[in-house]
Amino acid sequence: MDDRAALIELMGRYADIADLKEFTDLPGRVLTDPVAVDFESVAGIPPMTVPLDDYTGVLRSSFAAFAATHHVITGHVVEIDGDRATIHAHVRAEHWLPAGTAGDGPDRWLVAGFYDNEAIRTAGGWRLSRVRLTATHQENAHLSRAAVRTG
Repeated sequence: MDDRAALIELMGRYADIADLKEFTDLPGRVLTDPVAVDFESVAGIPPMTVPLDDYTGVLRSSFAAFAATHHVITGHVVEIDGDRATIHAHVRAEHWLPAGTAGDGPDRWLVAGFYDNEAIRTAGGWRLSRVRLTATHQENAHLSRAAVRTG
C-alpha cells in the first residue's frame, strides 16, 4: 500500500477507536506512545503530550456515555516528508446518548471541523504522533458533559 493510502486508512482506524469502542488493540496500531493531543477547541483542555495508556483511558471514559458515535473523516490532504507526514481532513462527528436519557431535550451532540494531525513511520507502520481537532461548529455541545459525568 502506498504511503498516502496508508495514512488515509490510519485516519479511518482512528475513527474506529471511538465508533467501534475498541480501546484494547486499536490505539496501539494507530497512535504513538506518547501522543500529543489538542482538543482545546472542543473541550477547553490545553494541548498536551500524554502516555498512550492514559489517552486510551480518556477515550474509553469519554465515549462511555454515548450509545453510538459516528465520525466521518474526509477530504484528506496528505503531505509526506520522508518518515513524517501531515494530514489535514474534514470531520463530522455525531454522538448519541442512550434512548430515553435526554428527557425532552436533544440526544445528539454534533461536532464539525478539521483534523490537523501528524504521523511518523514506525517499524509497525504509520502512527499518529499528534492529533489536533479544530471545531468550527457544534450543536448541543452541552451534551459533551455526559462524557465528563461518566469519566
